[in-house]
Amino acid sequence: MSLYSTDVSVRESKLKRLFDVTLSLTGLVVSSPLWLIISLAIWIEDGRPVFYSQTRVGKDGKLFNIIKFRSMNKHAERKTGPVWASENDERTTKVGRLLRATAMDELPQLLNILIGRMSFVGPRPERPELLDEFCRTVPNFKKRLLVKPGLTGLAQVFGQYDTPPKHKVKYDLLYIRSRSFFTDLKLILLSFLITILGRWECRGKKLVRRRLKKRLRSLIRERSFLLLSCQAYLLFHGLLLPWILCPNPKEIFP
Repeated sequence: MSLYSTDVSVRESKLKRLFDVTLSLTGLVVSSPLWLIISLAIWIEDGRPVFYSQTRVGKDGKLFNIIKFRSMNKHAERKTGPVWASENDERTTKVGRLLRATAMDELPQLLNILIGRMSFVGPRPERPELLDEFCRTVPNFKKRLLVKPGLTGLAQVFGQYDTPPKHKVKYDLLYIRSRSFFTDLKLILLSFLITILGRWECRGKKLVRRRLKKRLRSLIRERSFLLLSCQAYLLFHGLLLPWILCPNPKEIFP
């Protein structure tokens, strides 16, 4: 069997899909007031459109449209074409900076998860033009298409925003090889933590032990016991995830 085979148990696949449907439905209901607030904020600052749609490549190379709250100005790529956002990108609006730091611009993606085009956990979907380039220059990059793309994943959580594709793909292939419902659960919990810390746009490591300890001390002072227990669990277990999946870190970055 191939190292990156998509063969997983039927039970595991059904459990993952059931989890995706349940959590996306719950997320859509719970976040519905935020949709109105975010839409108004975008409209007041920069007018319409509120949403931003773009073609991405999904499982087995199938194209689909992602939907996000617009975080950049209307003509962000008129001069540059398709490029990754840079640190302190001038094209990002004030509302957009907050949305991107907390990943709230991704809330409409819950619809794609509910429909089944995406999953909560998996490789980040790429644009067709960027995918073609990376497939030519990065070995095994196309193997990311063996599974559904995800809202979060090993590369999104433990990689940096500007980590080169040749390194990000190693995280993605490691996830494909070692994926399980338990792994997905831990990555989702870690993603919630990064959202709470507002570190999705961080160019360094998103999860820094010193910052987490400082946050834990703050929570102790505030007596936020629920958040404290969640973050204590993540601090103890979550930061060890790469070594749980792969005892030898050189397997990720030789």
